[in-house]
Amino acid sequence: MVELEVDLKLGTVRVIHITAAHDLGRVINPLLATGQIEGGIAQGLGMALMEEYIPGRTENLHDYLIPSCGDMPEIETIFIEKPDPVGPMGAKGLGEHVLIPTAPAILNAIHDATGVWIDRLPALPHRVLAAIHAADQGH
Repeated sequence: MVELEVDLKLGTVRVIHITAAHDLGRVINPLLATGQIEGGIAQGLGMALMEEYIPGRTENLHDYLIPSCGDMPEIETIFIEKPDPVGPMGAKGLGEHVLIPTAPAILNAIHDATGVWIDRLPALPHRVLAAIHAADQGH
């Protein structure tokens, strides 16, 4: 679940808070699991709002934007523990499961805030503004 702000004049999006609930089976190492969830959210945030590969231009980390600590929202982590009968000590895997819902949750929150759908990632300011202006024009 994502709480965010959209500047309707600039098209910028700032994620304020994410609540992430994940079924880990039995949580063996809560600190490690929390770190894994926060890392996956950082990747999803980048996918949703910043990371765009442009051949010949964004081939290094100077031009290819990824989230830094200043871009990260407050994260509330909820562990759902339903032990897996075949997993080691009841544990389940955790990795891509965190990344997968993050970008769609951010895009849904942008829709909730603006009434427009963003249909191309990342939701860069010019794309958010274009969607808002298209909606204002009745397109």
